[in-house]
Amino acid sequence: MNGSAVVIGATGGIGRAMVERIVSGGAFETVWAASRSGADVAGAQGLAADLEEEAGLARAAERIGQGAAPTLIVVATGVLHDGFQPERSLRQLDADHMLRDYRVNAVGPALAAKHLLPLMPRDRRAVFAALSARGGSISDNRLGGWHAYRASKAALNMILRNLAIEMGRSHPQAVIAGLHPGTVDTGLSAPFQKGVAEGRLFTADHSAERLLAVLSGLTPADSGGVFAWDGARVPE
Repeated sequence: MNGSAVVIGATGGIGRAMVERIVSGGAFETVWAASRSGADVAGAQGLAADLEEEAGLARAAERIGQGAAPTLIVVATGVLHDGFQPERSLRQLDADHMLRDYRVNAVGPALAAKHLLPLMPRDRRAVFAALSARGGSISDNRLGGWHAYRASKAALNMILRNLAIEMGRSHPQAVIAGLHPGTVDTGLSAPFQKGVAEGRLFTADHSAERLLAVLSGLTPADSGGVFAWDGARVPE
């Protein structure tokens, strides 16, 4: 058995599908399904953890640390339009909107890493990944708009790069990566699916299968990068 696996955001579309895939694969001694509710998911052990509440993340990490060391940690959370619609122009910029996106999309994963990365083994491969987005790529941005979402995902990508550098010193076999899942048929993408090309709207299960396959092929040389569902590296 390959230590434990942790999925944060385990009751969301992609998160739940990842838990199901990981459990069915049978490669881990324990699979932790972390969510605000702490509910068990697909045979995984439920764990209460809210990315916006650091004390809860610390408690969850303490519980995880009492068992097998985590060798796979996935932060499968994110926010795009919950209460706010993506901005089409700078006239729509709103401080509360921007702070909400940064809090969920960047600060939350960073705090999860703060408490969970020290639990990973130093003597073998271990992976920490967070759902990012192609929209967080600065060089690939040709359309503008969606200011809060793009900026918060770009911030997440920088955090992942920082984590990769720091972890590379103490955990040389660690892999830190961002994941672009494509457009997945979940509540996050529901209002924006109309223009998706045929064959490019994925089920959560398909996305989970592809993302886990991508993670399985990454090496420490890839650490700090963001990778799409098809394995391609997303431009910085």
